Amino acid sequence: MRPLAVRTVTAAVAGLALLSGCGSAGGLESAGEAPSAVEPARLWPGLPPASAAPYDYGEGETARIPGITVPGGDVHRLDPVAVAQAGLKARTNRDSGLDELPDATVRQIRACRTAPDACPVLAPYYFDLTGDGRDELVLGIRMPERQLAVRAYRADGAGRSALTRIMSTSDAVISVELAGRDLVLRAPSVISGYEYRTAWSWDERQQAMLATRDEILRVPERRGDTDRDPSDSASAAR
Repeated sequence: MRPLAVRTVTAAVAGLALLSGCGSAGGLESAGEAPSAVEPARLWPGLPPASAAPYDYGEGETARIPGITVPGGDVHRLDPVAVAQAGLKARTNRDSGLDELPDATVRQIRACRTAPDACPVLAPYYFDLTGDGRDELVLGIRMPERQLAVRAYRADGAGRSALTRIMSTSDAVISVELAGRDLVLRAPSVISGYEYRTAWSWDERQQAMLATRDEILRVPERRGDTDRDPSDSASAAR
């Protein structure tokens, strides 16, 4: 196989810096040659492209929440526990079955009215995740083994009276944070001194929150919040 040719584009114009100051002539001086841009080389160009994703992680799935009407299209007026309970009967648009919660968590959600101390539904948060000027509802649900389910809901449909879940994911999170209009989940890594950070962003075409950035980053060796209980994670999403 012939080796791949890597084309190098050399900048034709060098950057110029303006010199000024007391007694200076104010002339122009070259800032030096700009770095070259290198075109990426494709490996195994003859390899046929995949026609389908090997796994379905549930990304981009949405679900209409049955039995929930959004008064005036305002998600602030919804009961978070009622939303979580109704969501147990929701079916996703792709019906992958990946939105199921553990049986123990389902029982706790159903018993939130009679056993509120054991209710796993955390205090809600409200952010404009879609950029349409209206807040979405963000819920956290505690699960066994220090896992946390994070879900976002949007009022839509006729008169914005219907409720649609536009994001659903779970992880053993360190914290949940808001960065701009993105929800960022930090999770511990098996590599000491590193953590995963996943940013979920609204995608207009998919009409759902997608995991648009997934990183593994180095963190300081001593970090007090790495041992934080994930049940406190939602408090970081301010």
